[in-house]
Amino acid sequence: MIFLSLSEGMFCSRSDEWETPQNLFDILNEEFNFDLDVCATSFNTKCEHYFTKEENGLLQSWSGKCWMNPPYGRAIGLWMKKAYEYAIGGGGIVVCLVPARTDTKWWQDYAMQASEIRFIAGRVRFGDSQNSAPFPSAIIIFGTPHVPTISRMVISDTH
Repeated sequence: MIFLSLSEGMFCSRSDEWETPQNLFDILNEEFNFDLDVCATSFNTKCEHYFTKEENGLLQSWSGKCWMNPPYGRAIGLWMKKAYEYAIGGGGIVVCLVPARTDTKWWQDYAMQASEIRFIAGRVRFGDSQNSAPFPSAIIIFGTPHVPTISRMVISDTH
């Protein structure tokens, strides 16, 4: 049996991968009609076309409207940079589900350049978990023609 301290249990994970809740994806897919899931596995992909960890979406060419729920570890800044650069380069739209870590360098450098930021009310339940995430989440949208917007998004499966 493995025991974690309170702070370890609340603020870290044994994995940096958090499976996108289907209901959240469905809401966003209805709005954006995604073509590509850039960070997926064959078990948790949300799109017909996707890149696995082994294929490394950071090294691939993205196309169309992209869904991105990146690994939440140290490499998240690289994923946000790629999403931002893809969108500003005229590649298309990237919609990202990320932890709302507004004090981090990647948030300041990339999320703050987004077309739209939607803070999710409550805490997201990832995958099949009965527990909510130990952190707040946000939807970052790059590449839409909207005037930069910050809003609140309410989904039914948060606490």
